[in-house]
Parts: sequence; structure tokens; C-alpha cells
Amino acid sequence: MAEMRRTFKLGRTPRGHDSRIPHMSALLAGRKPAPPPASVDYTKGMPRDLGIMLNNTLGDCTCAAFYHALQVWTFNASHGKSMDTEPDSNVEKLYELACGYNPKTPGEGPGGNEQHVLTYLLREGAPCGAGGKTVSKIAAFVEVDPRNLDDVKRAIDDCGAAYIGFPVPANIMPSMGTPPEVWEVVPNSQIIGGHAVVLAGYDAEGARLISWGLYYTMTWKFFSTYVDEVYAIADRNWISATGKTPGGFTLAELEQQMHALKGEPAAAAGA
Repeated sequence: MAEMRRTFKLGRTPRGHDSRIPHMSALLAGRKPAPPPASVDYTKGMPRDLGIMLNNTLGDCTCAAFYHALQVWTFNASHGKSMDTEPDSNVEKLYELACGYNPKTPGEGPGGNEQHVLTYLLREGAPCGAGGKTVSKIAAFVEVDPRNLDDVKRAIDDCGAAYIGFPVPANIMPSMGTPPEVWEVVPNSQIIGGHAVVLAGYDAEGARLISWGLYYTMTWKFFSTYVDEVYAIADRNWISATGKTPGGFTLAELEQQMHALKGEPAAAAGA
């Protein structure tokens, strides 16, 4: 029996502009951070297929990308001894809670706004474990200017994965077959939607990304041409295991930056 052809969906809606989200460039103003390493690869040793997490039928890439980041964090924090791969039911639940997906309505669903998803993960957390009865909250997230490639590289190195979004050119979504292993700029390629992925490594040629549970490389030219939002996420378990944080800031400093997004009064700072 022939193997069923794998399908690939998108789902990122246009980027938001929430003034409460801190920017890495502003936080680093006046500082002189060390140059990022020439290369990193946090996917080394991970399974070849991380699971498509329903992004073959639903436009849930903004949620799937987070759960792929969770795989990277847990795999590296445990030095390859374990990896948290959540069931599709939890991915679907996050899509409902953070994006407004209704499983009773046919179709791919509404897609998701990355800033809305990250804010939900900050405030409420992602469903995890059996029946989604536990949650995984992010400690903080910071927006990174995609034009500053050194800051993008630092975000990957510091956080294990950078959460990004971009309009998708048709050349990486062929009508038949699978996407190319290397994503390059093809002149006059039509934009066909939006996508969210995580970058979990890079070198001089480009960034190593996880999408649809598989690994690809986007050249730096592709990145600079299309990517319009990048976020550095602070995960407590990653920080505890590696000592690395977005921008080198302490966890307390990062959490302080989140009070406005959490709707907390200024008096809560340092509490």
C-alpha cells in the first residue's frame, strides 16, 4: 500500500504591535553584549521526526511551534535523556484557548497571532500532560528586531529556540511533494499565507528551523527577506539547566518586564 502523502498547512495571521511587549534593542541600549557564537545547533541528536502536531490539517502553526520549542528545551536540559512531546490533543486545546479555534467548525480554523499566543502562554500556560491537566507557562518573552542578525543569533543561543513568523512564498510550499530542505529566495514567488516556526540553530549559511515536525534551513537571505517577527522566550527549566537567559538578563529582570502584559499593578514589581 502506498504511503499517504504528507500535507502541510500554515496559519500565522499578520503580526501584531503590542506596545507592552519589551524590545531587546531597548533593553540592551547602552550595553555591549559579546558577539554571538559562530554557530549553534540545539537539534543535534534529536529525533528525525518531531511530529507534525496537527499542522497537516489545522492552521495551528503558532501553537505547534511552541510545543516544538518545548521539545528542544526539554531535550537539551536533560542532555538528551528525555524530551517532552505533548499529545495532539493538547496542541488542539491550546489552539482553542489561545486562538479561538472551534473543533466543531469544519476547516483549518482561524490561525493565530504570535503575540496573542505568547501572551496566553505567559498568563495561562500551555496544556500539558495527561488530559492537559497541567500547564507550562513561559516566564517572559522579548521581541527581537529581525534586521539585527546578531540579536537574532543571540536569541537562539540564549533561549534554545527563537519563535518567529513570516509571510510564506510559494516556492517553499510546492503543490506536490514536500518543502525543500533549504529555503531560498526565488524572485517573484507569490505570498500564499503566514507561518510560525522556531529556529533552534544557525551557522554562517542560515538558520536551522523546525516546521511540521521536520528540520529545514532558511538562508540568511531568506530570513532577511521575509521574517517580520522574532521573539526570545524565557523558559524556566531551560534557564535552570543552562543558566542562559534572553539578553543575559536575570529572570527577575525579565519577569519585571512582564507586569504590564500580565495586567499586574506596578506595585507588584519585585513581589
